[in-house]
Amino acid sequence: MLLQKPTTRRKFLLGSLLALPLSDLVFKGITAAQAAEMAAPELADYKPIFFSAEEWQFILAATDRLIPAGGNGKAPGALETNVPIFIDQQLHSEEFGSEIYLQGPFNVSAPATMGYQIPFRPQQMYQTGIRLVNQWTQSTYQKPFHALTQQEKDDVLTKVNKNEVDFAASGEANMKASQFFSQLLSDTKHGYLADPMYGGNKGMKAWIAIGFPGARASFTEWVKQHNVPYPLGPVSVKGERA
Repeated sequence: MLLQKPTTRRKFLLGSLLALPLSDLVFKGITAAQAAEMAAPELADYKPIFFSAEEWQFILAATDRLIPAGGNGKAPGALETNVPIFIDQQLHSEEFGSEIYLQGPFNVSAPATMGYQIPFRPQQMYQTGIRLVNQWTQSTYQKPFHALTQQEKDDVLTKVNKNEVDFAASGEANMKASQFFSQLLSDTKHGYLADPMYGGNKGMKAWIAIGFPGARASFTEWVKQHNVPYPLGPVSVKGERA
């Protein structure tokens, strides 16, 4: 006889909520956005599909320092909005970065105005960058990046951004530390502010915090009203309302 795995209270409630029509959700005082947030993966339970376990620990720690939670009910951070899940799912996509020209020649020292100068797709940038940063912190602090204190993490990310963590000295001549940092920071921002359908911005919390209307069909009457709080909550592409 097979024993059925117990259903958690959260999963039972979620299943009940998603089976209800929107009108019933509103009647029960639960918005579609709140139901969607409950349906989104819990970061603590999520199993990465692209990153290794060690890489995942780095991503959790790094994104948390790039967009930390505001605290005291203020703006949510990267972890509260599932930014790591967004990055993991984007990198898992075969199409992500497939448009990048990789035939060279490349000049790692060229100014940013010269465009993309790295012979890697984003997936390779992350795997290489994480490995080299962890290698540097192990040599400097005798710990991987995720095990550092918050201040140490901030110091390391600052050094990475300023190329004070020398990738070339570790044998990687095709990518500077600052280029890895730029990719990580850009993807963290995208995960924080993108529509929830892409895995981040859980519950549209980031949009709520900045007063962004989301995918509302029309809000032109508010565009020129500066310093006036937008009174309506955001709407996702799927029509979820906060």
